[in-house]
Amino acid sequence: MTNESAESTGAAPKRRGVRLTHEEAWAMLHSNHTGIFTSLRRDGVPIALPVWYAVIDGNVYMTTPGQSKKVARIRHDARSSFLVEAGLKWAELKAVHLTGTASILDVEAESAIADQVRDQLDTKYVAYRTAPRAMSDATRKHYGSSSLVRFVPDERIVSWNNALLGLS
Repeated sequence: MTNESAESTGAAPKRRGVRLTHEEAWAMLHSNHTGIFTSLRRDGVPIALPVWYAVIDGNVYMTTPGQSKKVARIRHDARSSFLVEAGLKWAELKAVHLTGTASILDVEAESAIADQVRDQLDTKYVAYRTAPRAMSDATRKHYGSSSLVRFVPDERIVSWNNALLGLS
């Protein structure tokens, strides 16, 4: 049945392709557990790292140790990307990939958004965190001060959901 004949019979038109709608892509960004944030080394080589994150007002936020290489890479070159994915079988694979720019926020100047990010991260990851007492002193010190990263996506969203192929 073509989309035209589906419309004339009152049946829902079949969806073509595997792209997520804008709303589906943002729903996936909000609900996924771990994202992959990619920044660029000075020599241009991309470095992709798993991160916990919060999505607020169309931006992705994450924390990182204040003196991490991630902070240095962002300060040198703001171009970056962010990916979330899900699925085990090929027919289940789905993902959302964003490109954009990242910046390090001044937590004091941006205290309202910093509080929102902290609240969202606390709610989302409370069951997965390692208790500070279980960490070595060096690890506690390394993660004791953190920077707040804001990733601002550009307009283009690349997404796919192989389940839309109806093969599973």
